[in-house]
Amino acid sequence: MAQDVLCEVSNCVHWASGNKCAAEAIYVVSHKGKEAEKQEETDCKTFEAGM
Repeated sequence: MAQDVLCEVSNCVHWASGNKCAAEAIYVVSHKGKEAEKQEETDCKTFEAGM
């Protein structure tokens, strides 16, 4: 399992210094059911907009 999860979305409440994701869990979904063939077919559902 990954030790560091990187994120460049600085307006997310889980964003931490060094482009780290500080969320306790990460939830990623596919636009095409349970399988994705490329990165563009996925989204991070853990995102929450910050201030």
